[in-house]
Amino acid sequence: MNFPRVRRILAVVLLSVLLLTTACTPKQPGRFDQVQQESSRQKTGQAVAKNATQGSEFNKFFPPAGDGYERVYTQEKKGFAEAKLKKDGKELAMLAISDTKSTPTAAAKFASSTKQIAGYPAVEVGNTQTAILVNDRYQVKVLSRSPSFQASDRETWIKKFNLAGLAKLK
Repeated sequence: MNFPRVRRILAVVLLSVLLLTTACTPKQPGRFDQVQQESSRQKTGQAVAKNATQGSEFNKFFPPAGDGYERVYTQEKKGFAEAKLKKDGKELAMLAISDTKSTPTAAAKFASSTKQIAGYPAVEVGNTQTAILVNDRYQVKVLSRSPSFQASDRETWIKKFNLAGLAKLK
């Protein structure tokens, strides 16, 4: 018997068996596989409620520019509009209105609010955000982008929004 030849044949057979068994073994799911399956099953466009207000509808409720302040719209989509507040070319704050029909948890944080601004429930989020809920639906938010823009400034600018007009929006 030729042992080197037998060894070679045996090595080929063992290697073939090894490849066959590992190729047929079910693959363990990766850490992102479940999330990928869930997101693939969701209908497209679910992030925004069908009856959410168009972002362009919000623009008329933003505070007007003037007194050295500039308002620059940066984003507008269904259920949301945002503008930068600038003075002397420097960004001081972000102004935003969002329809909470798409994000009910955003409205829930106002339920336990003890503070009010312009008669609407208000919350402070960290040291940089102040928000109110208008008509149990529309969140008006001012976010500081400069250390000099404090909570009192945010409250002042929230009051400059056309809140009465926004409350009438359906």
